[in-house]
Amino acid sequence: MNWSQLLSLKRFGDTQKRLRNEQDETRLGFEVDYDRIIFSDSFRSLQDKTQVVPLSKTDFVHTRLTHSLEVSVVARSLGRIVGEKVLLKHPNLIEEGFKMNDFGAIVATAALAHDIGNPPFGHSGEKAIGEYFKSGNGLKYKEYLSAKQWQDIIDFEGNANGFRILNESKSGSIGGLRLSYATLGTFIKYPKESLPKKPTLHIADKKYGIFQNDIACFKEVAQELGLISSGNTENISYRRHPLAYLVEAADDICYTIIDFEDGINLGLIEEDYALEYLIKLVKNSIDSKKYHQLKFKKDRLSYLRALAIGTLITEASNVFLENEEAILKGEYQHSLLDKCSFEAQINDIIKISVEKIYKSREVIEKELFGYNIIATLLDVFLTALNNSFENKITNYDKLILNLLPESIQKPQETTYLRILSICGFVASLTDGYALQLYKKLKG
Repeated sequence: MNWSQLLSLKRFGDTQKRLRNEQDETRLGFEVDYDRIIFSDSFRSLQDKTQVVPLSKTDFVHTRLTHSLEVSVVARSLGRIVGEKVLLKHPNLIEEGFKMNDFGAIVATAALAHDIGNPPFGHSGEKAIGEYFKSGNGLKYKEYLSAKQWQDIIDFEGNANGFRILNESKSGSIGGLRLSYATLGTFIKYPKESLPKKPTLHIADKKYGIFQNDIACFKEVAQELGLISSGNTENISYRRHPLAYLVEAADDICYTIIDFEDGINLGLIEEDYALEYLIKLVKNSIDSKKYHQLKFKKDRLSYLRALAIGTLITEASNVFLENEEAILKGEYQHSLLDKCSFEAQINDIIKISVEKIYKSREVIEKELFGYNIIATLLDVFLTALNNSFENKITNYDKLILNLLPESIQKPQETTYLRILSICGFVASLTDGYALQLYKKLKG
């Protein structure tokens, strides 16, 4: 892969090449991408979607929205640090007009959108959608789908749903948000279809990122960017856009440190115990005198959090730059933090978060509630849409269909597309609105 191609400004529908030297510096294409995501309905709904604790009543626990904004800020720093070094190493990029901030803008935008396809109730929401089809009432649809279409549904993936949201054509809006292909490529952490599952140990094969219905769109993006194919004629699989590693690192940094901070603020993790682990992470940069002058827990946490994030930004960017050549060849198989010098400390913090936060009674009880809500919504809306397609619609079905967005009230021709549209609708709901809909349907 080469950087000139990877930094493509092309958008869906372009008939002429967009050159960096010809860009308006006051309204740069990569920054336009950021604006389009910020103003989208799908991004706004993240304000009431779970990051760690579903339906939290506190005012300091992170939502998907605050998490995404923080990841974007960290990603921008990573992009600029890497961009500065890449430009020095590849001076042809400077001649073409590329700047350090271009890298920051691309990575920040992809990071801003990284959770845009996630359903309500956190990662349990993805599992709840899959379980409805794998072992619930949705099992009856299996006979109507191909093996790969079925895998899309039973392993419903927020990353793939995010790519669909960014590119989904609607009446009067062809090509979705029409983001630059550099941003779209950076967004895709797992550039493969759902089967085969985990064909290699490469980090890009850990999950999937493309629904069957979006393969043509993805292939156009991959071809424009010059991504390396790792599949064959039967299976779609590519190596990552190099900047996708930075998006992943920014996400890893934020959920490692900030989820941990949430656990402390919620009282799920003892402060003294937790601070000890954070101090291990920043032992090389902490100002002990300044730290001990801070009287309040909130201030001590904020100080350590800032130091920890700064430390990990430096680590992740160093690992990227040390392995740039392997990354461009598609040969680097790990996440950046997996190979940094603080790997052991990060794993310790994640282990505590799993035990004390993700498996806490409060989180588990609300995730169970989310399972019931999602299964009910899928069942009611899918039944109504399929009854409409088969001309078996009842008065109740007609009322149910009126609750759907107009764009999906008219059933599509295939079972797969009808299922995908309803899964997409349920995934778009906020935690609060999903709960409200559920209560209305239950009377």
